[in-house]
Amino acid sequence: MTFGAYPDVPIAVARERLGAAPRILALGIDPMEQRKAQKAAQSDSFKVVAAAWLEHWKVDKSERHVRTTKQRLSDYVYQHFGHKAMDAIEAPDLVKVVKAVEDRGIGETARRVFEVIGQIFRYAVAHGYAKRNPAADVKPADILKPFKSRNLARIDASALPGLLRAIELYRGKVVTRLAMKLMAVTFPRTSELIGGHWSEIDFEGRRWNIPAERMKMETPHIIPLSTQATEILGLLHEVTGSGELMFPGDVDFRKPMSKNTILEALDRMGYGGIMTGHGFRGLASTSFTSRDSIMSTSSYNLPTFNGMQ
Repeated sequence: MTFGAYPDVPIAVARERLGAAPRILALGIDPMEQRKAQKAAQSDSFKVVAAAWLEHWKVDKSERHVRTTKQRLSDYVYQHFGHKAMDAIEAPDLVKVVKAVEDRGIGETARRVFEVIGQIFRYAVAHGYAKRNPAADVKPADILKPFKSRNLARIDASALPGLLRAIELYRGKVVTRLAMKLMAVTFPRTSELIGGHWSEIDFEGRRWNIPAERMKMETPHIIPLSTQATEILGLLHEVTGSGELMFPGDVDFRKPMSKNTILEALDRMGYGGIMTGHGFRGLASTSFTSRDSIMSTSSYNLPTFNGMQ
């Protein structure tokens, strides 16, 4: 077993590696095999191969589709086996990932995650990164509950006052609380909200101008800003206004917060499985046909949605 070439590897480092090898062997681990696995994890890890697949796959895809796929891999997959060599990943590893997504109440996303993983493995097999595709050993129906296309979980309009109170009393991060409040009065999709840029906000004109590349239908979208929305954005600007993103991530401020942030906050408030970020949009489209219908849900003093239809 060699430990590097002199003078690139100093004698002291070589001696240190030499001393470590017998200790590793004493644990029942072949140090040569361990080193091979580490090298494979660096060059043929799932995350590395996934990046290569994305470059190959995205050619004829929309920017939004590519962005969503990258986000799903980042949110749901890499944390589990992104660092592992392709051939070290087995079918049970895949099952664990998609079941974890399903447990969040987003069965359709779980299926899409499974499909993406399968595509990455097919690419890996075709290009010699992996010997086989573990996703081929199982079908979504084998591990996921039967799923019918339906609206994401949301509360009834009558329960909205209680949710608004819970949001006001939320003891988590200020940015998360403001994200939920803004969603409750502007009704964007979660991806449109968290991906917002301050350059899109026209405070003077009281408009949120979302460009086409950030919209599902790939057409520009304008959200009129009510008095409440403008106030929320003003508070948010004091916290994150020095950057480009309205809702930057905690670890990397150059990237938006995770979609799971709002979902997890709702779960902590006791609304897990019965309300999602997209649920605000669902309420707006099905229940809020007029201001009177909102006010009639409860005697609770709900905000007046000035400028909102």
